Amino acid sequence: MSWEMFYLICFGVGLALTAVSLMGGFHHHVHFGLHRGVHIGHAHAHGTGNRGVSPVNGFTLTAFLCWFGGAGYLLERYGGFVTPAILLLATLSGLAGGMLIFWFLAKVLAPHDKALTAEETEMTGVIGRVSGTIRGDGTGEILYSQNGARRSSPARSDNGQPIARDTEVVVMRYERGVVYVRRWDEISGGESLSSDIRRAQT
Repeated sequence: MSWEMFYLICFGVGLALTAVSLMGGFHHHVHFGLHRGVHIGHAHAHGTGNRGVSPVNGFTLTAFLCWFGGAGYLLERYGGFVTPAILLLATLSGLAGGMLIFWFLAKVLAPHDKALTAEETEMTGVIGRVSGTIRGDGTGEILYSQNGARRSSPARSDNGQPIARDTEVVVMRYERGVVYVRRWDEISGGESLSSDIRRAQT
């Protein structure tokens, strides 16, 4: 394999990984990668109490491959330098690309990233509305708001009674990704959630 082909493969792999992140759920990958980077950085800095993004993570490695491969290919094909010089310049270019992405993660994304506490993700007591009819022995769906975001979850009836669509419900327990709910009027003595909110505001 020639050096030119080696650099081209590195660039192609880095570009392909970037495309996968963009096309296959960019938000999910960023959120997972950022939390992982913060966790690793925190572990490295445990003795100092500092929290930060690890310089070595999936995003910086992908950037390194793209910049290293691209620069190496161009220098090998058009630069006229000897192989060791090209390797050195390509490596420096890759490090520069990785450092740029690291700066973006550490200075732009990480300060706005917030790890949710157990209390903020607690499902018991959450109030929602049935969006998919819950049969007595089946699974439906509810919509609810948590931490300022609109979410949905598979739902089953806690007492085995069917629950119609658009019914206001309360989550009684959460097991294996499924919430078990009861109708709000059963918990509140027949008063609707909307009327209860209006009474609290007056």
